[in-house]
Amino acid sequence: MLNWLFHKDKQKETDLSHLGMDVHAHIIPGIDDGVETLEQSVEMLTKMQSLGYKRVVATPHVMWDCYKNTPDTILHGLADIRLAAKQAGLTLKIDAAAEYFIDEHFVEMLNNGEQLLTLPGKRVLVELPYSTPLMNTSETLFHIIAKGYRPVLAHPERYTYFYADPAVYKKLCDQGCELQLNILSLGHYYGESVHKMAITLLKQGLITFIGTDSHRIQHLDLIDNCDKNKWLTSYPFQNKFLLQE
Repeated sequence: MLNWLFHKDKQKETDLSHLGMDVHAHIIPGIDDGVETLEQSVEMLTKMQSLGYKRVVATPHVMWDCYKNTPDTILHGLADIRLAAKQAGLTLKIDAAAEYFIDEHFVEMLNNGEQLLTLPGKRVLVELPYSTPLMNTSETLFHIIAKGYRPVLAHPERYTYFYADPAVYKKLCDQGCELQLNILSLGHYYGESVHKMAITLLKQGLITFIGTDSHRIQHLDLIDNCDKNKWLTSYPFQNKFLLQE
């Protein structure tokens, strides 16, 4: 049975303006597994503006085995979507960071002092493997902090190997890591276990940011067709304070 996420009262308009900012979206075309064309980018940005977002940060993957993105490729794509959005009459602010997969290349970038594209406040959005845990996750996150950045762990609710010891989430937060939840994890889009962990992390007050992690318009359509108020208006996500940075 589909849960509440996919049963929004059609008489109510979806309004995510209380979030203000989407910190995780794959809206630069042709450089990762997100949108493929500028037209799709504009379609997604139009939808985001209608949902109430005032600012969107494009966060393409930097995963050296798959997506060898650099600041040049990302910022070039950012310029393209900004121009296309302006021509479409959109008013939301569009910026770019990256979603860095923690691999050897990422560690080399840190060690060499290479440019990282960040969220406001020198926050670095990072992701972990889905199937096998890294042996040195805590050490790598500490290394990020030592280099002057604030790690933001993308969709922690989806790393199911943490479920055996859920205390690891609080340990990461205590260490200085912020956690970013995916909106669609509040339903069953990623499965029942991910849904349950998402709710648990919310109730424990461990989630700092919430993002769409949208790769295509269908993700935004699913978010639009949900009664998200049960969760999204009950917890103090900090997306909005980033609007001023």
